[in-house]
Amino acid sequence: MDDDRVAAVLFDMDGTLVDSEKIWDISLKELARKLGGELSAPARASMVGANLARSIGIVHADIGLVGGDQAADGAWLMARTKELFTEGLTWRPGAPELLDAVRDAGLPTALVTSTLRDLTDVALKWIGAEYFDVSVCGDEVAHNKPHPDPYQRAAALLGVDPARCVAIEDSPTGSASAQAAGCTVLIVPAEVPVEAGPRRIIRDSLVGVDVPYLRSIAA
Repeated sequence: MDDDRVAAVLFDMDGTLVDSEKIWDISLKELARKLGGELSAPARASMVGANLARSIGIVHADIGLVGGDQAADGAWLMARTKELFTEGLTWRPGAPELLDAVRDAGLPTALVTSTLRDLTDVALKWIGAEYFDVSVCGDEVAHNKPHPDPYQRAAALLGVDPARCVAIEDSPTGSASAQAAGCTVLIVPAEVPVEAGPRRIIRDSLVGVDVPYLRSIAA
């Protein structure tokens, strides 16, 4: 296959590069308790890959809170999660090796996350902002994942066709976003299963994934 078939690699962050969903577990459960309830497992699973507004809405609905202050609860959740991020993150298996390989190959890269910019910048200090030519955060698009906006914006910033990009994701929401944008999607589920589908390749881990492999799966 033509080596030029892959124009860029677009990385999700939470659950894909770093095992941060477990950090969100802590802050979301703490928020539910602060509001007088307990977050259920199905509700938590439905938030994987979701943006802040949707996550707060799910928390409120799950604990039966009517008329809650979404803005205040969102601000509290972000502040608490930022505290936890600052304490350090954990790589997903194979992620740092793949970032190095893609960078060494000279392929353009983007970070595409539903997380807000303020919190993403904290994570990037740990991950290494130098791995990415551009980054697109949840508060920088008109419509967040699962809408195609985030991946379309990343491709546009890089000046490439989304159809020639490989997006790397872990969640149903993020995979739907990347697929709708026209990307080939390499999916490594972290917290919840992801359905197979056109232009979706599902693996158990990023271990062993390298640039030749990304080129081999590009549509």
